[in-house]
Amino acid sequence: MFTSEQRDSLRSALVDFGAKDQRISGGAITGSAANGREDRWSDIDLAFGVRDAAELPTVLSDWTAHMYKRHLALHHLDIRSGAWLYRVFLLSSTLQVDLAFVPASEFKALTPSFRLVFGKANEPGNTSAPAPGDIIGLAWLHALHARTCIARRELWRAEYMISGTRDNALALVCIRHGLPTAHGRGMDRLPKDVAAKFEGSLVQRLDTKELCRAFRVVIQGLLSEIRFVDGELAARLQSTLTALTESSD
Repeated sequence: MFTSEQRDSLRSALVDFGAKDQRISGGAITGSAANGREDRWSDIDLAFGVRDAAELPTVLSDWTAHMYKRHLALHHLDIRSGAWLYRVFLLSSTLQVDLAFVPASEFKALTPSFRLVFGKANEPGNTSAPAPGDIIGLAWLHALHARTCIARRELWRAEYMISGTRDNALALVCIRHGLPTAHGRGMDRLPKDVAAKFEGSLVQRLDTKELCRAFRVVIQGLLSEIRFVDGELAARLQSTLTALTESSD
């Protein structure tokens, strides 16, 4: 297990490595360390602009080799978002290191958790929050599949779909309270009394009776959140979503 001191030392080393790389136009600390929310379990999040977009593959290759050779990375994966590529490394200490690269023309803060530490960045941009209507659609889509999986006695998949319905319902709650929705980041910051109505939707064991019970709870919570977004839509959906829980028994 890594220590906070080891994490801080590695982050400083990577920032220095970036500042010395002439292909890099600017570097920033992102994530929780950028705005004072870092704790014992936080990972390393850094972002870099690449002067020449054509050099991006070579930069990625060189940095990846550096992570494996110098910092003994075990594995990595790539996550793409627009022009950004996030290369996420796992170290043997269990430390996660997220290195984001983007052409210099797109290097800018997309969220408040962005602190430039060298070079320059463009004017901050904004990432659009997910549309509540889209989240509602994903919630009822998961609910449809939850009903079908329970009926088919596909118990593991049913639990997966019930959890997906709940995750989307909680995303609506997070939007209502001005909290982030991605990857459940806002859920633990919700008022306890607000989140409590979904506690009963946690599946306790894999049998149809328990799945049906949890499914009813999550549908009730989902409908209550849809009413905050669009009362007319909630009224249209109520009988159909409620019927899903009845037909799954």
